Amino acid sequence: MPRMSSRRRILQSLFCCALLVVTSGAGPAQDDPDGWKTPTAPTRIVGPIYYVGTYGLAAYLITTPAGHILIDGAVPVAGPDIVSAIEAAGFKPADIKILLNTQAHFDHVGSLAHLKQVTGGRVVVMKGDEGILASGGTTDYLFGPRAEYHFPAVKVDEVIGDGHVVSLGGVSLTARLTPGHTPGTTTWTMTVREGGQSYRVAFAGSTFVNPGTRLVKNPSYVGIEADYRRSFALLESLPVDMYLAAHAQAFDFHAKRERAKSEGPRAFVDPDALRQAAVASRAAFEKLVAAEK
Repeated sequence: MPRMSSRRRILQSLFCCALLVVTSGAGPAQDDPDGWKTPTAPTRIVGPIYYVGTYGLAAYLITTPAGHILIDGAVPVAGPDIVSAIEAAGFKPADIKILLNTQAHFDHVGSLAHLKQVTGGRVVVMKGDEGILASGGTTDYLFGPRAEYHFPAVKVDEVIGDGHVVSLGGVSLTARLTPGHTPGTTTWTMTVREGGQSYRVAFAGSTFVNPGTRLVKNPSYVGIEADYRRSFALLESLPVDMYLAAHAQAFDFHAKRERAKSEGPRAFVDPDALRQAAVASRAAFEKLVAAEK
């Protein structure tokens, strides 16, 4: 994504993620103020869910006895750091069987080709984003002409639709189509148990409208306005205990993992966070629609 103010970065991030918590490690470097390229220590959030991304960009490892699932891959240079984080968490990258994503933009799938090569995992993507992955971002409706937002092309192994369930080793994730940010933006949901407690978890795709997107007049793609509205309605109504975003700042990850040292998984529980994020994102969207009209 283009550089923008702190407030807009947070809006963008709203939709674009015994407890083992490791110290957060180095913060963002001076040449990487958002921490997109800065490594950070892995953290177990709840049950089989681990944060293995960079300081600013999430990647989530979901472990099972039959192999593992990885959601998102940050920017292109982050691939080796994500692999290192997976190993530091005590797991083998070669055991990752399935690679998922929330949105086909360079800051979330940039290292996916590298991760596919290292892990041998199958890339499963929502219909609408498969072409963006296969083209390395050159067919993106907004960033296609801009080389700085391209990434290594990724071979897609399976294209899915809304409601598709990915299952592995007793773990199931449901894909919910939340389009607009990209045509195939996906929010993944699952339920996990720990300490006798069930937690409904959402790995939310972004509903931010990137500058330059056309919603009404000569729309960036046919149906984009309706797609955004569909996504807001779904996300505002989705029952969730833990909202995990694609950007660490969007759900205050670093503060929560510090709290988790004493609170455990409860530090990440916020049943109204996803709805509030969707409402805020919808309000910004409506202002843009009004301005175009």
